[in-house]
Amino acid sequence: MSPVASVSRRDGVVNEIRRAVVLGTIKPGEKLTEVQLSEWLNVSRPTVREALNQMAQEGLLVQEPYRGLRVATLDTTSIMDLANTRMALDMLAVTAIIEDETGRRLRMVEESWAEYSRVEMDPDPVVRHESHVAFHRKLWAASENALLLRLWPVTEAHVTIILAQDQATRADPVRAHRVHEKLVKAIRTKDLEVIRKAFTEHTIDSAKELIALLDKQRVDAPQPDKKK
Repeated sequence: MSPVASVSRRDGVVNEIRRAVVLGTIKPGEKLTEVQLSEWLNVSRPTVREALNQMAQEGLLVQEPYRGLRVATLDTTSIMDLANTRMALDMLAVTAIIEDETGRRLRMVEESWAEYSRVEMDPDPVVRHESHVAFHRKLWAASENALLLRLWPVTEAHVTIILAQDQATRADPVRAHRVHEKLVKAIRTKDLEVIRKAFTEHTIDSAKELIALLDKQRVDAPQPDKKK
């Protein structure tokens, strides 16, 4: 983590914490304190407090009574809940996109895909993460559904946690490209069943694969020595 610039210091703190989560510098479940972050980022404690409160409202951080704030963790149920919810909301967005007879909304999808493709193989995992998140945010934006965009910050917070876990278990930009290319090709067909199948692979199947990998990690992890 590096000192935050003077411009939009609260947003700078938010961005640095997100970056640390994506890189694994800050782990899910880890406690965050105003004093520690203030020293790391060279900002005042009130600025840090504002940033932490914002992130708690969005869901990236969790407030625990008498214990302060910690990075949210997502168990198996939470991962699948998010996947199923995203699936429904993504299909809502895509339905609005393909129903646009002018083709303008579909062009917005193509533009976001082109932007994602330019940086998806970047060696910096944060750049890949941000391009991934931006692609899905712009997909919702292309639907021009105002309520979806109001829901996005909360969705993004949870997506960030899952992507950080995914990044730590299987950093595979080639696979990410393949899955997202399938999404775009499916949207181009304007066939809802084809689109649903592509989103199921991207969202539901990926969530199940991640859960299986996390379960395997827990099984393979060294067991603590029980000897006294």
